[in-house]
Amino acid sequence: MQDSKFAPFIGAGPNVAPGGNVILSVKKVSHGFNKTHGELLILDDVNLTLGAGEIVGLLGRSGSGKSTLLRIIAGLITPSAGEVDYLDKPLDGPAKGIAMVFQTFALFPWLTVLQNVEAGLEALGVAAAERRKRALAAIDLIGLDGFENAYPRELSGGMRQRVGFARALVVDPTLLLMDEPFSALDVLTAETLRTDLLDLWSQGRMPIKSVLIVTHNIEEAVFMCDRILVLSSNPGRVVAEIKVPFKHPRNRLDPVFRRLVDDVYAKMTARPAGDTVKKGLVLGTRLPHVSTNLIAGLIETLAGAPYHGRADMPDIAHSLHLEVDDLFPIAEVLQFLGFADVREGDIFLTPQARVFAESDTQPRKVMFAEHLLLYVPLAALIKTVLDERPGHRAPRLRFEQELEDSLSDGAAKETLDTVINWGRYAEIFSYNDQTEFFSLEDVEF
Repeated sequence: MQDSKFAPFIGAGPNVAPGGNVILSVKKVSHGFNKTHGELLILDDVNLTLGAGEIVGLLGRSGSGKSTLLRIIAGLITPSAGEVDYLDKPLDGPAKGIAMVFQTFALFPWLTVLQNVEAGLEALGVAAAERRKRALAAIDLIGLDGFENAYPRELSGGMRQRVGFARALVVDPTLLLMDEPFSALDVLTAETLRTDLLDLWSQGRMPIKSVLIVTHNIEEAVFMCDRILVLSSNPGRVVAEIKVPFKHPRNRLDPVFRRLVDDVYAKMTARPAGDTVKKGLVLGTRLPHVSTNLIAGLIETLAGAPYHGRADMPDIAHSLHLEVDDLFPIAEVLQFLGFADVREGDIFLTPQARVFAESDTQPRKVMFAEHLLLYVPLAALIKTVLDERPGHRAPRLRFEQELEDSLSDGAAKETLDTVINWGRYAEIFSYNDQTEFFSLEDVEF
């Protein structure tokens, strides 16, 4: 017989088969920002449906708008176009029955565990006795019984995130949204928390009917989800839907599990249908902040044994302890710079990359400079402007404003900072961070 302290949650779990009652529908949702040359789209024509009894994962690279979409569904952001229906009614702002767990713990440091969990109920006007009863049940459910009077500073990262889950569960949500809830935790803690939550879900001991989780971890998506939606980048669109046929609990070492992980990597690295030619960068392309040390390190790793120039991305991610959001940007940069090709879940070094791996420092710099000027239009523009100006100097603002015509302010800054890092390594220009001026290598400020 189950303890009565779990009464608020018993029988409210996922007992409806996928494809049953529709909890959420996202219809033709787009979102963007107005820029000089038109709207900069973050999401474009996104459609998805979430049924009762299923966990659905949103998987995509940086720039795919995963977190933006989750906040639209939470009612925190109004989309530029399209609509979101929750329980067959249009969503207009935050809705009762939708709760969210964030990547960061977001606890009130001056409140105890119990007070943090009660905070949402207090905001809803729940009476003191009732909120205390529900908060204690939620704390017990997620495994923090005994820590009710502890403050966040006394808790480990995993325990603080458990408080975040208790705070979400205590309001009896129908839909739970999770934005990379395990990414701030160490590997073992994250695995324990995932397993505990899946046990509660499978046993029907949580009030939620559906879960939508944003993740950058492909194994995590296959381990937890019934369906995985893959989003493209810049702008974000749903480009693939992958059904996960395994029952819980799942075995990560099962060859069938590993094959599905490989398939997801392949989906995420596949070129759009009909696109047989690798597209080059344009001036307004957003560039991830990948250091030259990471670029050189991945080239050296791939060139050596056991890869010898070709690697399966799940294997290289596992051996280097990298997540999707860590590995894919480096692999993409290698592809942008003509040092690699990425397709169908594999990464292949080009002959130039093999030469780079075998070269000493100065020949590497020369080769990197050649590739940078050839393949990265922003680097070539900076070098051209500096060559043409009598004083061989130019302000950062000149290039940042040009990027802001087609990128968000944050993306423009990140892109320019990335090219500054690469250009310094390649010795094609200098940059003074105090004066925010570029110059040629041999020109004094």
